[in-house]
Amino acid sequence: MKLHELRPNRGAKRNRKRVGRGIAAGQGKTAGRGTKGQGARAGGGTRLYHQGGNLPFFRRLPFKRGFTPINRVEYNEVNLERLADFPAGSEITPEVLAEKGFLNKPKNPVVILGRGEITVPLKVKAHRVSKSARAKIEAAGGSVEIIAS
Repeated sequence: MKLHELRPNRGAKRNRKRVGRGIAAGQGKTAGRGTKGQGARAGGGTRLYHQGGNLPFFRRLPFKRGFTPINRVEYNEVNLERLADFPAGSEITPEVLAEKGFLNKPKNPVVILGRGEITVPLKVKAHRVSKSARAKIEAAGGSVEIIAS
C-alpha cells in the first residue's frame, strides 16, 4: 500500500446536500427551512442557550460558588472509640478494618482520628493519624506506623 492509494472507508464521506436548486431535487423552494420566520432568514437562528423568551436555564439557577479541587483525597475516617474493642497487642491495618466493616470505601486511604479513649496497647498502621490519636495510642503503650499511599 502506498500513500496515494489510501482512501477513507466506504460510506465515511458523503457529498454535501445542495439545497434550493429546484423542486425536483427534493430540497427546493424553502430548502428545508420551513416558511418564513427567524429560522428561514439568512444568518437567522438564535444564540446558544436561547429559550424563546423564558428566563434562560443558567440564569434560573443560583450561582455556583467556589470550586471542586481535582486532586482531593477522600479518607475513611476511623475514631479511636471504634478501636477500643480490639484485644491488647493486636495489629490494626486497613485490611483488618475493612474485614470488620469499619470502612465505607475500602479502596480509599484510612485516617485514625482521636475521638474516644483507648486503654489497650495496639499496633496501628494507617495512611494518616491525627496528633491527638497518636498521643492517646502511644500513651496506652501502643505504636503508630504511617503507610505510604
